Amino acid sequence: MILVTGGAGFIGANFVLDWRERCDEPVVNLDKLTYAGNLGNLAALKGDAKHVFVHGDIGDRALVESLLATHRPRAIINFAAESHVDRSIHGPAAFIETNVVGTFSLLEAARAYWAALPEVERARFRFVQISTDEVYGSLAPGAPSFAETCAYEPNSPYSASKASSDHLVRAYHHTYGLPTLTTNCSNNYGPRQFPEKLIPLMLHCALAGKPLPVYGDGLHVRDWLYVGDHCAAICAVIERGRPGETYNVGGNAEMANLDVVRTLCRILAAHKPGCNAEERITFVKDRLGHDRRYAIDASKIRRELGWSPRETFESGISRTVRWYLDNEAWLAAVASKEYQKWISLNYAAQAA
Repeated sequence: MILVTGGAGFIGANFVLDWRERCDEPVVNLDKLTYAGNLGNLAALKGDAKHVFVHGDIGDRALVESLLATHRPRAIINFAAESHVDRSIHGPAAFIETNVVGTFSLLEAARAYWAALPEVERARFRFVQISTDEVYGSLAPGAPSFAETCAYEPNSPYSASKASSDHLVRAYHHTYGLPTLTTNCSNNYGPRQFPEKLIPLMLHCALAGKPLPVYGDGLHVRDWLYVGDHCAAICAVIERGRPGETYNVGGNAEMANLDVVRTLCRILAAHKPGCNAEERITFVKDRLGHDRRYAIDASKIRRELGWSPRETFESGISRTVRWYLDNEAWLAAVASKEYQKWISLNYAAQAA
């Protein structure tokens, strides 16, 4: 049995689905179901007795302790987080509450549970913190990619809150011996991603015949990681990672945002002739404090755990576009009034 927190969100849900497909081990899935948490992401597991969904908050110490006592998981995988930079700029308090205070509460419950386990189970237990490359700050063009030894230099309320939680995870290993591991991933994309992030936002706008809003000059660079590859990396960390270690996970696909959008438009046009979305790319006022470049050095996880991404960006984005075209009802359902309100708040006044 494993306990997954935030398992109805984008990466968490893909991980839970992938886990249940890979092995027969049960999953307890704890999710607060905020705007980006979506039970529709888990529809394929309806009726699966080995997937137990619990609606709740990682900051609810009594609930977490009850789940640990009842289900006795061998691992906790913490995806639960507020995760969008733009939202953190408009409302940072929620990021501190979930990412810092919530992670602290989860660590406290995990530490008490782990300390009371029999020796064999205690040796096997793992706490895996899912984090981001954004904690490392911004890279200059041509600078070496982020390695696990890079100093943390977060530049947004979101990345600062994730850096804080990562430091807590590290401290709980070094102070108490809790067998923690941390993964810092690059930009994920793939099925079931809430359309506030770049790729699903562009797809949503393209399919709706709307302008495709690109920040600044569009030359901000990110490394792109297909979510299925990320899930495989997390499995490798759970099974073979060394407690106390950090593993960077990247897709080996460093691209400027504008090139990502143009590639997406080209592939969408191939799937949907007549959809000429590229001509609707619109440059808008840049995000506050927008980091210029991220890039991940994933040589450690490749060397120590034998993981490397299977998908190229071209193959991964093709799979992603196909999924969204096959699941337009999912996209329409998540593009609610709250979502439209958010898009208006963040982009309507941004025209360059």
